[in-house]
Amino acid sequence: MRRTLASFSAIALAAALWAGAASPAQATAPRGVWPLSGAVVREFDPPDQPWLAGHRGLDLAGHVGDIVTAAAAGVVSFAGPVAGRPVISISHGSLVTTYEPVTAFVAVGQTVTAGAPIGRLEAGHCLPEACLHWGLKDGPENYLDPRSLLPSQAVRLLPVEAVARLREEQALWEQSHKSAGLIRPLAEAVITSPFGYRTNPITGSSELHDGTDFGAACGTPIRAAAAGIITQQYDGGGYGNRVFVDHGSADGSQFVTSYNHLSAFALSVGATVAQGDVIGYVGTTGLSTGCHLHFMVWANGALVDPMTQLP
Repeated sequence: MRRTLASFSAIALAAALWAGAASPAQATAPRGVWPLSGAVVREFDPPDQPWLAGHRGLDLAGHVGDIVTAAAAGVVSFAGPVAGRPVISISHGSLVTTYEPVTAFVAVGQTVTAGAPIGRLEAGHCLPEACLHWGLKDGPENYLDPRSLLPSQAVRLLPVEAVARLREEQALWEQSHKSAGLIRPLAEAVITSPFGYRTNPITGSSELHDGTDFGAACGTPIRAAAAGIITQQYDGGGYGNRVFVDHGSADGSQFVTSYNHLSAFALSVGATVAQGDVIGYVGTTGLSTGCHLHFMVWANGALVDPMTQLP
């Protein structure tokens, strides 16, 4: 799996963009992550002139519904349709990454970290299969190979103080991400709706229920399933108030969990949590028929049934 430590990658990219001119000290820290785990099915092939035909990004194999993640830390600059296709753009200083066709979980102006879920892959590219078109730009027409963000590529030279800061942040990140495995965020709660296809109780349509629902009284404390860092928390529309926690590596996989329909948040983005720490409270915000927790799990960037990861 082509993954790196997400939070450390974000720190490295931010430092690289901040550093500017080269210096005698060189860092080999990764700067970005793959936004999808699938193989490259079409290579970057830019045109000789901006107005000519070419392939201005990489196509990564996937399946409809796959979770797409941010390739590097940045700010969402666009999320919406372009020529009828859902597109997300994320600004990283002077650089911009683009992702299509992807239905956004995120909103314009929202800050994201490398490896954070940003949306769901849709059909419409690489027909009849599905794939992600991942682009990288430096200016309106200057397209770059997205691989230049990844750790396998040459890195920029950083000042000595930036290298020291990266090492310190990496040590802190690794310490905060030690985990013995996932635990239930609500120990005594009853499962009211499992992961899988079902008839949506609000819309009446048949669709994937992308998490496990635990019934509990509004205001019940919700606990982190494992040690990690809160990477995002916001009003997610139909998901209501939601929190994302990046757990790093556990049992050989990279885990991210999400807690949805919360009545209130307990902490702030960037907070380091231990397994079992209270991160929010059960609610019924968003599209909800009553007080409950909608719990989601990603393993190596792919959405999975939470109950396959819980004791």
